[in-house]
Amino acid sequence: MTGLRNGKSWLIGIFLLAALLVPVFIQDVYLRHLFIISFVYGIVAASWDLTLGFAGIFNFAHIAFFGVGVYATGLTAKLLGVDPWLAMLIGGFAASAAAAIIALPVVRLQGVYVVLVTFAFSQLVMQLVISQSDVTGGTQGLVRVPTISLPHYNFLRDYKFGYYYVALALLVTTTALLRWLVRSDFGLSIRALRDNEDYGVSRGIPIARQRLKALVASAFFTGIAGGFYVIYLRVASPEVFDFSTVSLILSMVLVGGTSSIYGPVFAALILTFISEGLANIDNFSEGRHMLVAVVMIIVLLFLPKGLASALPSGFGEKAFFLRRKQNEVRRAGDTERNKNAIGQSLTSLDGLSRDHPISGRVLNRE
Repeated sequence: MTGLRNGKSWLIGIFLLAALLVPVFIQDVYLRHLFIISFVYGIVAASWDLTLGFAGIFNFAHIAFFGVGVYATGLTAKLLGVDPWLAMLIGGFAASAAAAIIALPVVRLQGVYVVLVTFAFSQLVMQLVISQSDVTGGTQGLVRVPTISLPHYNFLRDYKFGYYYVALALLVTTTALLRWLVRSDFGLSIRALRDNEDYGVSRGIPIARQRLKALVASAFFTGIAGGFYVIYLRVASPEVFDFSTVSLILSMVLVGGTSSIYGPVFAALILTFISEGLANIDNFSEGRHMLVAVVMIIVLLFLPKGLASALPSGFGEKAFFLRRKQNEVRRAGDTERNKNAIGQSLTSLDGLSRDHPISGRVLNRE
């Protein structure tokens, strides 16, 4: 088990080192752009996995949360003059607020009704954005959104060098927080409700509250990603609500593997490059989504649990809970041994007080 943990740490370390060195060895601006977009999609896909994979909520409003983050950040940065760094945080909170609203009916529904309500909410948000053209720009979108800046550094003239590292930092932070969240008691509770709702409720798990927390948490990270997306591209467009975007992100979750967090991140890297690469080939621009769907079918045929099933076992939730169970058993064994030792000590003291009255009186007095 120690070997698995060490192997996992080495693999993550190699991945992070390679990611840090990408802009150093890759000077092509377009390739850096693809990495940045894949990082954004990785955040959105991993966050969707929290509700779809771990909580078992068929939430099709997830892209709406991404769009809310896009427009909330763009509007506050451009119209209100809020610093873009702070505007991205506002986008996260706005997405969480939208998730709290949709959670009111969703937490009490099941199955296809959840899909219908969440999908309807996504379309409602898109129509609201289009109808309020005086503020949002309508179908023309919101342009010239202010971008992030640092003292004595210009993000617009560094050939996407700074944007790359900001996107990477957001991806690493989000992945680490999501992994911590799903391994906590909260993560265990939403998994219990996913696997056996009646049993979870009988154990005192509040189903509505836990599902609300899952939706709000996943929407926050998604809103942050949407905020960076609009700050980076400097354009907010209703196209973020398109079904093509929904299908692409959902493909990343399914191809990567649900209930893994890491899987959707790796799938985002792969599918983004495939999708954008096909877009640059003649006659493939419109059909690229069909080819992505074919890739998804092929992967799921050979790896029904997604690419995450091909990762070392130390990456999976089963390995984590196996280690957790072993630690609990080990602690229980230590407690039992301590109890036995205390019992033997008390027995010895009791015998000492009977065999040696003077010593026994001293021990009892102490």
